[in-house]
Order: sequence, then structure tokens, then C-alpha cells
Amino acid sequence: MGNSRKSSSSDLPARVAAALAPAISPGAHLVLGLSGGMDSAALLSMLVELAPELRFSLRALHVDHGISPNSHDWAAFCSRLCARLGVPLQVEVVDIAPYRHLGLEGAARKARYHAFSRVDADLLVLAQHRDDQAETLLLRLLRGAGLRGLAAMSPLRSLAGTRAKLVRPLLGAARAEIEAFARERGLEWVEDESNADTVRQRNFLRHQAFPALERQFPAARAAIARAATNLGEARELLDTMAQGDLDACRAAGTVDVPALLRLGDARAKNVLRYWCETQGIEPLPAVRLAELLRQLRESRVDAQIALAAGTWKFLRYRDRLHLRPNASEVEGDLHEVWNGENALPLLVLGGVLMFKPEEGRGLSAERLRAGRVTVRLRRGGERLRLDHRRPRRTLKNLFQECGVPPWRRDRLPLIYCGESLVSVPGIGDACDFKAAPGEAGLIVTWEPFGQ
Repeated sequence: MGNSRKSSSSDLPARVAAALAPAISPGAHLVLGLSGGMDSAALLSMLVELAPELRFSLRALHVDHGISPNSHDWAAFCSRLCARLGVPLQVEVVDIAPYRHLGLEGAARKARYHAFSRVDADLLVLAQHRDDQAETLLLRLLRGAGLRGLAAMSPLRSLAGTRAKLVRPLLGAARAEIEAFARERGLEWVEDESNADTVRQRNFLRHQAFPALERQFPAARAAIARAATNLGEARELLDTMAQGDLDACRAAGTVDVPALLRLGDARAKNVLRYWCETQGIEPLPAVRLAELLRQLRESRVDAQIALAAGTWKFLRYRDRLHLRPNASEVEGDLHEVWNGENALPLLVLGGVLMFKPEEGRGLSAERLRAGRVTVRLRRGGERLRLDHRRPRRTLKNLFQECGVPPWRRDRLPLIYCGESLVSVPGIGDACDFKAAPGEAGLIVTWEPFGQ
């Protein structure tokens, strides 16, 4: 545990206040990501000092990854520190096992940000600084990142899955400045023993590569961090272009394939990366984006394309490109009973079936009372008669006519009265069960969660 009382001066609190000011309003709720290390302990001290002046409430969140044998001691230290300062603390224990394929550091980051996504706050404040920024840019450069990756860490951005904004008010400060502040204030912090392990790439850069660079280029960290800022501005321009292009190509939550291809490869890739980002998912690597565009360009119009993007998929049906989360298989046969409620949640299908009363439209409420109303899934061979003047038609034919993509067909709830199929949301109602003029009716709609 670090501790010193050597005196020095620092204007860091004022710089943090200036960084926070554009992002907060009086009464804002801030949550600090508190690891217990020197950087976050110093930032905690600054935020406690600034809270009365900037009129925000402050809480802290400690994420226990369970990697180090000392992780419980770090959580206990954070508890004591926050108790002494009067700051409420939440300790979140995460499991990195589902993300092991990303490597140890990548898995820890993914689990940590998943915990961040559950934060209920206006701002999530993190303590990364200028040296971290330089290390991040160099790491990504060595991995062949594109412009989005080389822009490194943004000082302020939206946090996927939450209303909170993520802010890094120390991004313009050097590690040495933060250490000087911490020692001047006599702060205590924990030392992560893994920070000395140069087998880890970031630690190798910090302890070996950057000292070697700075012997020839003394301002290397500051210069590289400044380059990240410049690249960040270029990324903002690309995002603005991508948003305009995506809006021009968008069609009812999908992307019009011919319009996308007319943009050319570079702009089309930019749109696809941006589209992924707006959904909170990792964009495809460049080689996968190139493959997706090749398939879109060279395949027949009626060809169905599916290309995985992490836990999501790009899916093409006709001239529309869809981006959808991977759907879990529905185990067994769905057989849900409707008891007259206006909303019937179907969690296994990821949505809610709505029954809206409306006179003279939709299904006849009286006819539905004649039998048991159930919700089922397609099994094949179903037929529906929408018009007395026409014969019954297969659902397959109706789905094709209405442009319902194949992957949606088997997860679309079907409404039965007794053994009669009476309604398919988005397709229509059986003509024998339609409400007559002036009769009480029910309009049935299917509303997937998140849409």
C-alpha cells in the first residue's frame, strides 16, 4: 500500500472541474470507477473536494474481477476509504470466464464494462490519464487497428446499455502529476502486483518500451497522446459522415443493400462499423467487413446471407441487410394461454403480444370467448384465410408475400382459438373471426423488446 506525505503543489482539481463542467448540471449523479489504485484514489479525493462547488452527488463502484489473490483485500480497502470520506460504495463481483477468448486483460475489461452498463447515474467517471492514452494508442497501432481504434480513449462518450455518459477528466494529466498530487495529499492506495509483470503487453510498453523511446524522444508519451486526440477529431468527422450515410440507407430498421453498395467500399465499411457501434457491439474486423461487402455485391438478390458479428449477425433478405442479436432456440413447443390481458409477455421469444381493444376492428372479442385462446409457434403446414372471397393460404406463402425474413417466421407467435388459427401478427386475422362494424374487437400486435 503506497503512502507518502511529501509536499508539492498541483492544479489537478481545477483541471478536473474544467473537464467535468461541460458534462454536468447541478444535481447530477456521478459514479466513480474505483479500483483502489493511485489514479482512482486521487480522483476520488478530487471529486469529494469538488462535489459541493459543482453540486453533484457522488458514489463509487469497485469491480472485483477475482483475478488477483488480493482482490478481496482491495475491495476491503475501497470500503474503508469510502467510509472515511462519506462516499457510498457498491462492490460488484464479476465473472470473466465467459470472455476468456479475449485474453485475460480483454476478458477483465469486457466484464468490467458489463458491470458499468448497469450503473444508474448521469456520469460514470474513470481515472485513465495521458500515459494510459499513449499506451492504448501504441498497443492498438501494433495490432493494426484502423482509425476508430487509433482514436483510443474518448474524454466523453455514451456508455452502451445505460443512460450514463462515460467521462475521463484526467485524460490530459500525466501519471507523474497524479502521483505528485497523491503524495502531496498523503493519500493511500493499493498496488496491483500484476502491474510489474512485463509479460503483459501494456506493462511491457510502460516499463520497457516507453523508457527506451523517451531516451531519444523525451516527450514521447505526450506526443502520442496528442496524436490520439487528433485521431479522435478525425473519427468524429467519420462518424458524422457515417450517420448521414446510414440515415440515407436506412429502411425500417434495416439497411438498403443497393444504396449501401453505391457508397463505395470505404464509405460502406464506415457505415457498417458505425451501425455496429450504435448497437453497442464490437465492429467486424476489416477482413470480415470486406467479406460481407463481397457477398452483398456478388450474390444473387434472392440469396440469403448470414455473417456472424460476435453475439450478433448480419442477415440479408432480398434487398435488406439486418443486424440482429443471435436468438436462442426455443426449447419444446410453446403453448401459452391468453386469459384476456392487454399484454402477454413472451420472454422466450423476446417480446410482448399486445391486445388493443378497438370497436369494429381486429378479432371479434365475442368469437374468442367461444374457445380457449392459446399462443403457439409455427410447426409447418399452417393455413390462414384472410378473405371470404379467397381460399386459405399457407403461412409460407403469406410470409413470402409480406417480406417476412425466414429467421423471424419460426419465432412469430400465432394466435389460436381452440384449434383454429385466428391471427398472425403483421400478416392478418382469419376472416371468420374478424370483428363486425360496431362490435368489440381486439387488434393483435407483436412488439419485440428493444424496438
